[in-house]
Amino acid sequence: QVQLVESGGGSVQAGGSLRLSCAASRYTWRFYVSSWFRQAPGKEREGVAAIDSDGSTSYGDSVKGRFTISKDNDKNILYLQMNSLKSEDSAMYYCAAGGTVWYGGRWFFSEADFPYWGQGTQVTVSS
Repeated sequence: QVQLVESGGGSVQAGGSLRLSCAASRYTWRFYVSSWFRQAPGKEREGVAAIDSDGSTSYGDSVKGRFTISKDNDKNILYLQMNSLKSEDSAMYYCAAGGTVWYGGRWFFSEADFPYWGQGTQVTVSS
């Protein structure tokens, strides 16, 4: 059974940075589309970033230019580097895996594209 475990969340002041990690067991990031989503209290889950098997990336409009998704195929870890954080970035962040469709540079991904999910890591940005 695939297991995904996020880490790296925490509290930070606006303008600061955090790097989230997602470690996988019984799964290899190398071959599939992977992503990060987030969900704030009372809001729907929102797509943040996705990365294709070849390293191509796609970002939600609200994080473009501030967040970077990457993966280390040797260590089998997915990352999300978050810079210039804003209070509206506060949310539970989830990594998601197992995607088989790449929509290109524009964001069309939904939760339904990813069969495997982690439990989430909380990010709180104070202004």
